[in-house]
Amino acid sequence: MRYVSTRGAAPVLDFEGVLMAGLARDGGLYVPETWPRQTQDFWRALAGLPYHEVAARILTPFVGDCMTEAELAAMTRDAYAGFRHPAVAPLVQMGPDRWMMELFHGSTIAFKDYALQLLGRLFDHFLAKRGRRIAVLGATSGDTGSAAIEACRDRAAIDIFILFPHGRVSDVQRRQMTTVPSQNVHAIAVDGSFDDCQDIVKALFNDHAFRDRVNLAAINSINWARIVAQTAYYAASATAIGAPDRAVTFTVPTGNFGNVFSAYVAKQMGLPINRFLIGTNRNDVISRFFNKGEMRLTPVEPSLSPSMDIQVSSNLERLLFELYDRDGLGLSAAMTEFRAKSLFTLSHDRLAAARATFAAIGVDDEATIATMRRVHEQTGHIVDPHSAIALAATEALGKPSDGPIISLACAHPAKFPDAVKRATGLTPQLPPHLAGLMTAEERVTRLPNDPAAVAAYLSQALVAGAAA
Repeated sequence: MRYVSTRGAAPVLDFEGVLMAGLARDGGLYVPETWPRQTQDFWRALAGLPYHEVAARILTPFVGDCMTEAELAAMTRDAYAGFRHPAVAPLVQMGPDRWMMELFHGSTIAFKDYALQLLGRLFDHFLAKRGRRIAVLGATSGDTGSAAIEACRDRAAIDIFILFPHGRVSDVQRRQMTTVPSQNVHAIAVDGSFDDCQDIVKALFNDHAFRDRVNLAAINSINWARIVAQTAYYAASATAIGAPDRAVTFTVPTGNFGNVFSAYVAKQMGLPINRFLIGTNRNDVISRFFNKGEMRLTPVEPSLSPSMDIQVSSNLERLLFELYDRDGLGLSAAMTEFRAKSLFTLSHDRLAAARATFAAIGVDDEATIATMRRVHEQTGHIVDPHSAIALAATEALGKPSDGPIISLACAHPAKFPDAVKRATGLTPQLPPHLAGLMTAEERVTRLPNDPAAVAAYLSQALVAGAAA
């Protein structure tokens, strides 16, 4: 399996190469050179398998000859062994042909654990092979940071630096990053939005001299390994309720488009998926894209679902690459124009092609609270704001022709206790393994919204760590 950049001017790499590279050197994102297609018998054989076996079978064609099947199988088994539910990603029936997939049974109680627990082990495997050390740099709107830190803490060949927007994540999300005592972990509060944090990460990756000097590696969903690792839970859930003999529809709450693109990967592999329904919050970049065919830079507004407080959706570029018929240079020109003019408009034909498979809706805070309250009253389930947005999108966009609809519950309600209490009157409790989180000592560095300041801090921390 070989990988190409969405902007058409970076080296073609194998799986190990894209794992270590993260962002392509031309500023693009890596995608497979060709999509592997699987037979109906392949999908049928996944039904009833343990989750780690599903993950290994999904990943095998993407890994290629960079690992043996036995090495990959052992790694997926280890990655998911500590999840707190025997199904790993269990389905809960919410109504006739309506399901909710719980993706909060990992160590940091959010869906990012499903990819990042595997990613940490992949890094270890290839770093040992290369005899190298890396500095992992990531930005988070809330959940990626803690999951990345948990995956990389105390690993001998990794230092990890996570940027998050100061004052714009929940207290639980912040503390999951700032209370980790491991010396290879650095939580950095940036005076800005998530988009600012994401721009700093991309700026430092595009500074090739700095990138090479510190051996920078990516943990965000710009890293292809993050995307394909998440594809496993779409395959596991769809085959559990009848695919490939009946097609399914997925509803995904998203801001950065990485999670739903993982489902798109499954469809490209041949899994029968009717549509993708997308829920966004008041920062409705994704719904504007699919409903109006535009991306426009506007200020980010804080919401009850902070993990989706985003205006520049990085992973849309991977879908745009397909909509541009894989014309990387043409897409590169469009992305350059978007940054220059703060506006990108999709052609009528490309928008029609996107809307044949994707539908999206923005759900504001009031509708989010109303959905959380209604779900609790009707089913007894307590859901977090992001999961509520998915359920609201299912209700608004779902059609009889969609077949079974699986909505993603991407975070544990205890991550957002204030919103849950406002909606239901109840205060959700953290799982026992996080019982001491709210009283633990915090370690955090606050920096300005400036790539140079972050680069200087990162360099100094690496020197200090090497001397310790």
